[in-house]
Amino acid sequence: MAPLVHIVDDDEAFRTAIARLLQASGYRVALYESGDQLLKSPPSSEPGCILLDIRMDGLGGLELQDRLSERGIILPIVFLTGYGDIPTSVRAIKAGAEDFLSKPVSKETLLAAVERALARYEEARELHVRLTSLRALVDTLTPRESEVFALVVRGTLNKQIAYQLGTSERTIKAHRHSIMDKLKVQSLAEAVSIAERLGMLAAPSGRNNK
Repeated sequence: MAPLVHIVDDDEAFRTAIARLLQASGYRVALYESGDQLLKSPPSSEPGCILLDIRMDGLGGLELQDRLSERGIILPIVFLTGYGDIPTSVRAIKAGAEDFLSKPVSKETLLAAVERALARYEEARELHVRLTSLRALVDTLTPRESEVFALVVRGTLNKQIAYQLGTSERTIKAHRHSIMDKLKVQSLAEAVSIAERLGMLAAPSGRNNK
């Protein structure tokens, strides 16, 4: 099935023209006259992207970008606007927009932007699938194993973990074996890689033992 391009623009003539261009190029399209309309029936996770105007009645383009991000919608956004300025474009790109194009836009420029956005979507989807799989493995750990895992991946020695958790070094070794088995890894480096990918190394774990 062809990728689905969501066109959000309050200019009906522009929406129609862009839709015809994309359909002629083999894409499916969904049209919205406002950001509020899109939010009423948010896009699914099927391959696609969003072409989004900046200035619209009701919810503006940048606000919609924020709302979609909050909902975990990973479809790449290409902004199309007749009122672009550098601060606005910088904010949009920093917030994750794939591109920022000024109206009128040529067919070649638009189609190239859509192709880049779709390539970005595939990368994001694959990453999302991998992280979801890793998170599911970590979720199989017991609460105590999770404590041990958080300390192990920071390089804490078995005897230090045993002291901190008030148990024996032998028990910690047993926990480590169970953790490696549940996470389906063969080495500490692989376990650390999982923790890193899931953002678990961002802040120290455990209590402050001053």
